[in-house]
Amino acid sequence: MSIVVIKLGGSSLQNPDTLNKLSALVNQLIQQGEQPVLIHGGGPAINQELTRLGITWQFINGQRQTTSEMISVIEKVLGQQINSQLVEQLKQANIPAVGISGADQNMLFCTQADVELQQVGQIQQVNTDQIKALLELNPPQVPVIAPIGIGAEGEKYNINADWAATKIAIALRAEKLIFLTDQSGILDQNSDLVPLVSPDILHEMIRAGIIHGGMYTKVMTMMMALQQGVSEVQVMHASQASDYGNRPLGTRLVPFLETRIQANEFNNMPKCTQ
Repeated sequence: MSIVVIKLGGSSLQNPDTLNKLSALVNQLIQQGEQPVLIHGGGPAINQELTRLGITWQFINGQRQTTSEMISVIEKVLGQQINSQLVEQLKQANIPAVGISGADQNMLFCTQADVELQQVGQIQQVNTDQIKALLELNPPQVPVIAPIGIGAEGEKYNINADWAATKIAIALRAEKLIFLTDQSGILDQNSDLVPLVSPDILHEMIRAGIIHGGMYTKVMTMMMALQQGVSEVQVMHASQASDYGNRPLGTRLVPFLETRIQANEFNNMPKCTQ
């Protein structure tokens, strides 16, 4: 059976209806004979908990600087609170699921991404044994993975969930990678949805400043996944998860398009906010 990796953004976790639609998507994939693997974020919940504890933080180039004090809080929020919530949500929909951390059994082996970012990890290797073991059970279990990494000395790392999902999809030789976000997909200079896009076009949109911020990171991971063998990569609004496969949704990334938008067409385009 083909593997489908789903990344659920942390902001989408705040909406109970979205979680119901996620369960519908996972169930649909299982009924189609596919094996879902779920990776989740948790930024808003982390912000709330850090604020409650009186811990301040800052973002550097779009990434949260993570101190040793913060990593224990982040691990608790991601690995216990959010992870357990998603597992319970799936089980209520009669979907067998198991929550695991990327730090378990050296699944997401990391090195420090940047000295200034402190305990933010860059994934060097993905150990898929634990994931595959769950998928090979009868019935198969849905792995629900918290994006926490581990280093050579057992130190924990905070990992960007988009990169975690992408690296896991590549390591599992997944057929599909789906990003469920709080945005409808990739937007053009007029803030209109771009339903189909190629890496060439994405690079041109980045150069023109149309893609930036959080969507920039997501787009980079999408292109890496496609380059490394994932056949289908898509980003869409999490509220539409239950409609996946029934109609065109979000933005789908393909290797190339016959009609290529030239770089100079973007030069004078006004920037839009992603």
